This record gives sequence, C-alpha cells and structure tokens, in this order.
Amino acid sequence: MAPPIYELTVERHFSAAHALRSYQGPCARVHGHNYRVEVCVAAAALDELGMVVDFGDLKRVCDEVIEKLDHTMLNDLPPFATHNATSERIAEHIYREIEGRLPGDARLRWVRVWETPTSAATYREE
Repeated sequence: MAPPIYELTVERHFSAAHALRSYQGPCARVHGHNYRVEVCVAAAALDELGMVVDFGDLKRVCDEVIEKLDHTMLNDLPPFATHNATSERIAEHIYREIEGRLPGDARLRWVRVWETPTSAATYREE
C-alpha cells in the first residue's frame, strides 16, 4: 500500500502580452491574456501544525515569481527571448522558479497555466 500524500493547490493570476514567433495565425500578432496559474505542492506527512505548508507562505513564493511576469511583454523576458511564451513554456518557467524555494518538506507536484477559461497547460516532472 502506498503512503498517503497530501496535496495543496493555490491559484494566482497575472496579465501579460506575447506574440508567437513563426506561427501561422492570429496569435502571431501581439495579444494579451489574463493568465490563471495553479500551483500544486505535496508532502507525505504534515508538519507540527497539521499542514503541508502554510497557504500564505506558498502564495508568497508564487507571487514573487509571477510578479516578474505581470504586465510585461513576455517575448522581451530572458526565459522567452528564444522560445515562444506558450502556456506550456510559461508553466515550465514558473515550475523551475518555484522549485527549491518551498518551505518545509513540501515538494512541487505541478504547475498549470490557464491562458483562457477553457485552455490550460500543465508542467510536472516525474
């Protein structure tokens, strides 16, 4: 029997513009999104307070990463200077920036980026 796993998920938001290079279609032009970001962390055991991690601490870590993307032209930022700022790449970037910054024993499970209310990309490492 596998050990129990506790998961927490927080949701954050940011707005940004981008244009997809070498893309054939309207998204090749500069346009923007109101992104919704979900970050999931997990632990096999709870801390002395009965938590995986404090929601406030997790939100603070996420906000420190996401504020660098908010109200920017994503194409101008170093992570997207040579690669399109697709939802997939944004999710990977946020994952890598949050990874290793989590308090306690929490580990990052996945990051999901919603570019529209019906379209999302998830990045995880297994």
